[in-house]
Amino acid sequence: MKRLLTLLKEVLDLFEIFSSLLKYIFITVIYLFIFAIIRMIYLDIHSMNGRRTSENQNLPYLKLINRRDSLKLKVEESYVLENNVTIGRASGNGITIADQFLSGKHVAFMYQEGFYFIKDLDSTNGTFVNGDKLSDLPVRLKDGDRVHIGQLDFLYVSGQEVE
Repeated sequence: MKRLLTLLKEVLDLFEIFSSLLKYIFITVIYLFIFAIIRMIYLDIHSMNGRRTSENQNLPYLKLINRRDSLKLKVEESYVLENNVTIGRASGNGITIADQFLSGKHVAFMYQEGFYFIKDLDSTNGTFVNGDKLSDLPVRLKDGDRVHIGQLDFLYVSGQEVE
């Protein structure tokens, strides 16, 4: 009987240690969850500031709308389109993004006659505006157009202030 009581006491001690360990693991998971939420809020607020300055405030820009951390790409939240600029994987572009689904020179944004146009530069995976694949001809961009290149989706913002 005495042996049974000591065995029961040892089992209860092990259970107490196990329950304390689970409690600390649970508390750690909760703190990591709270940290992840605070980090997401910080990154969202930080991205709202963007790269726009007072001198390029009225220039059009591309706003990233499908931020996925699983892509492991260094992608800015917005890219200002100054006059004629190309986007691609190669370093000679005005905007370089290391996306494996982008061609070396993937797409060009051109300023002509007061409007911005987009032209696919014979890219392998194509360029899409509002879900439609671009042909060889440039397409005029309108405020709010969705531009899909590689694995990324952007929103075209004209940069003109609406009054």
